[in-house]
Amino acid sequence: MNELSLFNSLFDTAFGGMPDSWKVTQMPKVDVKEGKDSYALQMDLPGCTEKDVNIEVDHGVLTISSAKTEEKEEKKDGEKWLIRERSSSRFTRRFTLPDDVDQEKISAVFKNGVLNVTMNRKELPAPKRIAIEAA
Repeated sequence: MNELSLFNSLFDTAFGGMPDSWKVTQMPKVDVKEGKDSYALQMDLPGCTEKDVNIEVDHGVLTISSAKTEEKEEKKDGEKWLIRERSSSRFTRRFTLPDDVDQEKISAVFKNGVLNVTMNRKELPAPKRIAIEAA
């Protein structure tokens, strides 16, 4: 028995295990930059691939989500997990897009654990002046 298994055994028996409400969900860190012609969003997603991430845009809301589940793996004779905290992860982040984002021209690139989303800007129509008629 080592320190890790002793700690887990003590924690599990003393407190009846870790309740789900104690488990912390890490939200990915995001940077958003505004440029002259586009907006750029960068999201850190270490341990993910482009296959793990889903991006959707609907009615001016950009949704980035991921659901990664535990992969079944064969245990070798005599192996057992002492701690297994990385078995699954899930997140959803939603961003309300500015009116000048061209929703048809949003692109994404995933490289080295970083998701880069580029949102091109479009020209907004100028305000329309309404003539007032005398009654």
